[in-house]
Amino acid sequence: MTPMSPPGVKRHMYLITALILLSVVSLLVAVGTGSVTLSMTELWQAVRLPDGNASSLIVWDIRIPRALAAFLCGGLLALSGVVMQVLLRNPLADPYILGVSGGAAVGALIAITLGAAALWMTQAAFAGAMFSVLLVFGLAARSRHWSSTRLLLTGVVVSAGWGALINILLTTSTANTVQSMLFWLMGDLSQSRPNLWHLLILIGGLAILLSQARHLNALSRGDLSAAALGVNVARLKLILYFSAALMTATAVTVAGSVGFVGLVVPHMLRLLGARDHRWLIPGSLFLGGSFLVLADTLARTIVAPQQLPVGVLTALIGVPLFLVILHRGYRRETS
Repeated sequence: MTPMSPPGVKRHMYLITALILLSVVSLLVAVGTGSVTLSMTELWQAVRLPDGNASSLIVWDIRIPRALAAFLCGGLLALSGVVMQVLLRNPLADPYILGVSGGAAVGALIAITLGAAALWMTQAAFAGAMFSVLLVFGLAARSRHWSSTRLLLTGVVVSAGWGALINILLTTSTANTVQSMLFWLMGDLSQSRPNLWHLLILIGGLAILLSQARHLNALSRGDLSAAALGVNVARLKLILYFSAALMTATAVTVAGSVGFVGLVVPHMLRLLGARDHRWLIPGSLFLGGSFLVLADTLARTIVAPQQLPVGVLTALIGVPLFLVILHRGYRRETS
């Protein structure tokens, strides 16, 4: 593949710089906005010299952890979306296509039903997500004619099965637990806290994808084209599928089933000209994180003091955005 021309490099550098600035602004907006109004002086004092007063507790114990969790989750979902759309060569593929969210939801709802949500919900959700991935790959690999299409269909069927189990758990649960279940299913960051494990998964996933960016460019042209360029397609797909599944499972344990981030963000960047994965991958991380941070800020302030599930806001924002992207793509194809 020919190297990118200097004007192309400069244009993409401007885009990445703008996305980094957007990430910083989104985090600042999230920390400075909430149901409790803090003046700039109080906010700066709380950030600079945390002394245990009410302002410091709001900033350091609630807003900053929640904003960081939203950024990590959005970045993980966006990176997974980039990978799945290339692997399945399907523009409608998203991180949940392999039934990850369904398996995680069943694990989390079982923990809520047993009254062990505080201790085991995260672990149960992660275990359910990884079990779903192994189940889909195990069923798809039973055939000699293993293909991305077979994997996609298997994921859809397994997702439908998880959906049935979720409905059973919802209808047989008590009224006290149903609301917690619904918030988790719609995506909720109110109890989310980032930890070192989440950060390591994000950094590791980013490093793996960037190291395979040129191969992803080749793979996006098709398996035969990638193989002709010297890419070990089977090995590459195994690495990418595992990385995407692990990142998606981690994101789901942070915030529940947050939709549209992994679907819309890669398309938005491609619309802005970032089709080379050397730029699309880091751009997706910053835009996905910023998108979810801003959506969560709206979710907790738009009807304050009541909070909305962040998944509702990502859907309300993502649906019109995706329709615009589809319309522009259709106009480009017919022009």
